[in-house]
Amino acid sequence: MLSGLHRLLRHLQHLHRRCARAVAPALLAAGSAWAQAPAADAPPLQLRIVGGLASVHQYTRQEEPFWTRRLPTLTGGRVRAEIVPFDRAGIRGQDMLRLLQLGVVPFGTALLSLSITEDPQVGMLDLPGASPDMAALRRAVAAYRPVLAAHLRQVHGVELLALYAYPAQVLFCRQAFAGLADLAGRRVRVSSAPQADFMEALGAVPVLAPFAEVMPKLRAGQLDCAITGTMSGNTIGLHQVTSHLHTLPITWGLSLFAANKAAWASLPADLRQLLQRELPQLEDAIWADAERETDEGIACNTGSDACRQGQRGQMVLVKPTAADRDRLRQLLATTVLPRWAERCGPRCADTWDSTLAPVVGVRLQPARR
Repeated sequence: MLSGLHRLLRHLQHLHRRCARAVAPALLAAGSAWAQAPAADAPPLQLRIVGGLASVHQYTRQEEPFWTRRLPTLTGGRVRAEIVPFDRAGIRGQDMLRLLQLGVVPFGTALLSLSITEDPQVGMLDLPGASPDMAALRRAVAAYRPVLAAHLRQVHGVELLALYAYPAQVLFCRQAFAGLADLAGRRVRVSSAPQADFMEALGAVPVLAPFAEVMPKLRAGQLDCAITGTMSGNTIGLHQVTSHLHTLPITWGLSLFAANKAAWASLPADLRQLLQRELPQLEDAIWADAERETDEGIACNTGSDACRQGQRGQMVLVKPTAADRDRLRQLLATTVLPRWAERCGPRCADTWDSTLAPVVGVRLQPARR
């Protein structure tokens, strides 16, 4: 196990050295030219971006157009960017933080549910049951963002530039069910250890699988249910292979966009200022889409007339009961949070209680008197 990790680290370090030798001189030269004078013959600064999941609207309608069209327009063509989704770039989402830290990926989008394997503290914003609606999620992000930014800077050497949200992550199931209690014994796709903890506590069998494997596994009968975004699921056709949709948000598929510290520092100061001004607008647009598509994904999967941009299905809508909402919150307190804190350590427990507990209303440790 350790030898495998050592080999991976040596491989990443080798990639880092190769990328640094090949990219850094051109990046710095182009950056210098861009900052000093907008000469017509000055070569444009080329940025390389790794984005989120390929087949979802966050990438196709927001991330990709921002980097390939809006940024060149804002800079009069003096800055250009190439962007590729991480799941089509040969990159495991679990490795994104390490690749950002090493500088192999200078600018990248990392899913918190996958980054939690590298650093559990990064994923504390998106634990099952912590944010039962979008308003609660916004409050949690506002409370934790400064702490997360400082943690990423100090521990990983990366600069947090934005936080993105996918539509609500809900349950798609092949067989009929009336609520969370009916999931016992079912094989459920999860995307993180905390989601697995939640499913285990319900008596379900969690199956950790990347987004790209959800459809194949459902078609092959290897899954009974899957947790994923309401519209994300519609985009890949889950309404064609599942019959029941439970609309209680379990998590939100949060992701962070960050830059390697050296790569960020090497950019011209005015370009950094431009990105610090424009990326919050991109973030706002992604959040607005996530909120709208949470409802539209439900409408499309169930065949409602409110479906405008997705594919209409005929899924049965399973509305969450008061018992479902109570169970979600109870398992956050009794299972999800304690197991996360055990993996993360005492400092994480203190961080939760000082930042998110006042917002979520669930503490890990008794209040000190």
